[in-house]
Amino acid sequence: MHVRRMFGTGRMKRAEVKALLDERAALYERPGFISEDPLAIPHGFSRKEDIEISGFLSATIAWGQRPTIIRNAHRMMNLMDQAPFDFLMNAGPDELRKLDSFVHRTFNGTDFLYFTEALRMVYTEKGGLENVFTDAFNLGGGPAHAIHRFRDVFFSIEHPVRTTKHVADPLRGSTAKRINMYLRWMVRSSDAGVDFGLWRDIQPSMLAIPLDTHTGNVARQLGLLKRKQNDWKSVEELMKVLRSFDPDDPVRYDFALFGLGMYESR
Repeated sequence: MHVRRMFGTGRMKRAEVKALLDERAALYERPGFISEDPLAIPHGFSRKEDIEISGFLSATIAWGQRPTIIRNAHRMMNLMDQAPFDFLMNAGPDELRKLDSFVHRTFNGTDFLYFTEALRMVYTEKGGLENVFTDAFNLGGGPAHAIHRFRDVFFSIEHPVRTTKHVADPLRGSTAKRINMYLRWMVRSSDAGVDFGLWRDIQPSMLAIPLDTHTGNVARQLGLLKRKQNDWKSVEELMKVLRSFDPDDPVRYDFALFGLGMYESR
């Protein structure tokens, strides 16, 4: 199917759109693309907790130019001695002080220090990131309510007000792109060698797409999304269509929409 037609004036039929997305999802869900993605950071670890924590921190700073994101995520891991779980569980005041120098756009050392403290609480008191998110999904209400509940836990200890902006809340309208991306990494099957499939008690069908500029623009050009702004209502609108294409694993189309927008729209 010729990509130029997609971005031209002709409107593709829904069956053609699904065929295109199925094809591109298979094309872009491959390990060869990992090196250009923040997902490369957790792929550098083998311990479950290290994958979870490095993935969460990398996803948190995943806005801006991807080379800068990846470089700064690597710096995060270096500051944590390339052992994030051991670091957050055992680092003393002198070691934690190293984090104060970190800056990625508006995420700075103050935020990094709080994230370390909150993650330590999550693993020592709440059973870890998997347990917190699983409990949040099990309470119902879909991904928006699950992310909101996780956010409540994450900020349940004393925290800087400025840091709350770094964990999005869909109930306030945010697309929560970075958390949805992180959930995709942790939940979806590892068979393709891209996502990890570490969390087995959350089903891929329960997830929401990480909507950003690229995926939103392509979805609109394909006639899958009418809403103009990127917000949670747009996520819900797009997910209705993607679930009709694949009710068991609708967010696999993230690979297709992002790939088309990043590599082919020009």
